[in-house]
Amino acid sequence: MTPLDPLTPPAPRFATDVITFYHPDFWGLDSADALRDWARDHPGPFWERVMDALAEAGVTGLELTFAPGDIDSALRAFGSAASFRSELAARGLSVVSAFVAGSDAPDWRQGGNLPAIVADAERRAAFLAEVGAELLVAGLPMRTTFGTPPPFFVDAAYMTRMADIAHVVGEAVSQYGVKLAFHTESNSTLWYERDIDLFMALTDPRYVWLCPDACHIALGGGDPVAVARRHSQRIALAHWKDAVKPIDVELTIDETVFAQQQPYMAELGTGIVDWRAWAEAMSRTPGADTVLVELDQAADPVAALRAGRAVVEGARTRPAVGAGRAHRKQGQV
Repeated sequence: MTPLDPLTPPAPRFATDVITFYHPDFWGLDSADALRDWARDHPGPFWERVMDALAEAGVTGLELTFAPGDIDSALRAFGSAASFRSELAARGLSVVSAFVAGSDAPDWRQGGNLPAIVADAERRAAFLAEVGAELLVAGLPMRTTFGTPPPFFVDAAYMTRMADIAHVVGEAVSQYGVKLAFHTESNSTLWYERDIDLFMALTDPRYVWLCPDACHIALGGGDPVAVARRHSQRIALAHWKDAVKPIDVELTIDETVFAQQQPYMAELGTGIVDWRAWAEAMSRTPGADTVLVELDQAADPVAALRAGRAVVEGARTRPAVGAGRAHRKQGQV
């Protein structure tokens, strides 16, 4: 038997976000609204098909997200976290993390919401602990549309408030054995490289972790590899997703912003992210044992996940040692 290449790190667990399965074509439906309605009324069949597709793609880990692939949907389908865990385990699957979507949780900008924010996080952490997962992924609030009065500044005072809340939430979920990690969402207040550096500097590494998304950092004109290298010891999980190019217009920040971002996103290996350099950086992080391939709403998620896995495996076989690919100057979007 040929010995393993000593430069190749151990094979990770492959995971994906449930949003990978949100394309209506995969369900034979004509719209996202139709899928949400159908999945709400048929949570069992929804999860059965998601789990079967994961097994077929050879992906064993799952990140829960907003409806229909959320915690409440899993509880409606299986009755309890323990039953959900058993159904997953029977297929060789497990929950890696749960993502707290902005509209699905109390608003962090409202000063009086802290008790509700903590209670919501604790509810999710209790579920994660019962299904055997250890990561709660959150995001900071969205920016406002540029030029809209009154101006909203992501400054030191704002980030200090966010850090204070993050510390309280991080400590609360730590009581369940769960880590709190922050996702670098496009057009949010944790998007530009400068945002990430400031928030990381203001937060305690014992209670606050990072979940960098390669695509979203690149969409902000940043270098995801540089971010990953600077904050390597605080990365509990990362989203492996590609970008076509930085967002070069000012988007309207409303309920349509995510649809506006879609044309700038790409399947793994077809965009501008330097995956060999990213893989090398990820190999040095606490979250190195999991690769979460994120494919927003793939019409054929099994094929897309298999293709994404191939890109990751190729990148990890011969990791880069140089600098990551250059992006536009920070803040120029």
